[in-house]
Amino acid sequence: MISFADALNALLPVIIMTATGWTLAHYNIVRDEGWRGLETLAYNVFFPAIIIYTLMRADFDTLPFGSLGLALFLTVATMAAILIAVRPLIAGPLKLTGPRFTSVLQGSIRWNTFIGLALGANLFGDAGLALMAVAVVSMIPLLNLIVVSALTVYVDGPAPTVRGFVLNLARNPFIISCAIGIFLNLLDLELPVVAMTTLETLGRSALAASILSIGAGLDLSVLRRPTGALGLGVAARLIGMPLIAALYCTLIGVTGMALAVAIIATSVPAASSSYVLARKMGGDDKLMAEILTFQTVVAAVTLPIALLILV
Repeated sequence: MISFADALNALLPVIIMTATGWTLAHYNIVRDEGWRGLETLAYNVFFPAIIIYTLMRADFDTLPFGSLGLALFLTVATMAAILIAVRPLIAGPLKLTGPRFTSVLQGSIRWNTFIGLALGANLFGDAGLALMAVAVVSMIPLLNLIVVSALTVYVDGPAPTVRGFVLNLARNPFIISCAIGIFLNLLDLELPVVAMTTLETLGRSALAASILSIGAGLDLSVLRRPTGALGLGVAARLIGMPLIAALYCTLIGVTGMALAVAIIATSVPAASSSYVLARKMGGDDKLMAEILTFQTVVAAVTLPIALLILV
């Protein structure tokens, strides 16, 4: 059971760093190119380092990797199926054209791994990080397949190929670092002290760098123009996903820390890269930006409530 104080202590540093990033960007203290560089470092260097360091030291015998991964996989598949099934009924009232629907879908099922890993670490330390890495492995391949396929079907984008899908996963730094960390753990290989210290030091920079970058990317002006599609994207992500995850965790027997990790992974805002994908593949990038901003603000309230009620 997570207390209100625990949830608040885990979330407040993330909120403060997000606000700090927004302030630094809004007042042009750090310019756009600086933020792009910081985000690139966090994505390609800092977070892979902390994932490798954490997974290779994790005790796989005591953590419910399989059941947690299955619950999260089913959660993503279920939410995607629900949205696709109800689209014909809500497309008219919510003005959900194909591109707008893909942005709602992305906003509903994708998750911000940076925030998830930060909260997992704040609440549970290395064990929380290890379980969050399981969430990455179990969710990202399915998410990529669903989102790219939807953009192809509903936007007339380029048809996905097996080769493209595999290459996309193979180039994902989170997937690569998870594979390396698990491989080293299973082989019981110990890296030299210098290598471990280097990984640990790089990893310490991951959480601050990524959360500051998220704050810098927020455009609070969109908060003045809510729409039905925007409300659906926010509600499906911040309310629907954690409820579905809690249901599957109950059915499968996921409890305790693993349950909390599942709720966090399904309650954080959508990935900021959703905007880039929407822009590149013909989705509604404006709606996507609005969904991301609203989710980031609203999640500050809904996430601790979800932890208190569902865990």
